[in-house]
Amino acid sequence: MPTYDYECGACNHKWELFQSIKAEPEKKCPACKKKKARRLIGAGAGLIFKGSGFYLTDYRSKSYKDAAKADKSASEPAPPKVDGGSSKPSESGGSKSSSKE
Repeated sequence: MPTYDYECGACNHKWELFQSIKAEPEKKCPACKKKKARRLIGAGAGLIFKGSGFYLTDYRSKSYKDAAKADKSASEPAPPKVDGGSSKPSESGGSKSSSKE
């Protein structure tokens, strides 16, 4: 169930109310008891999953991060070598084909 922000139009009193999504908005101000309350539109709350069962990389252990970094560097291909010689590709003219009769 979400928490809603309310403001009274008569006395400018602000408060929060924990109520169901299906519940009608509150009309009565708890401070002045007038029916001038209105529900405010909020930005919402951020959601962070912490604890056992959640696998976000932000909350991984240092040993896991170090192992992942080592694994990543080991799997990267070596940079290409710069050859100062000819730029022609080598030709292989020794292809053999066998034919059966």
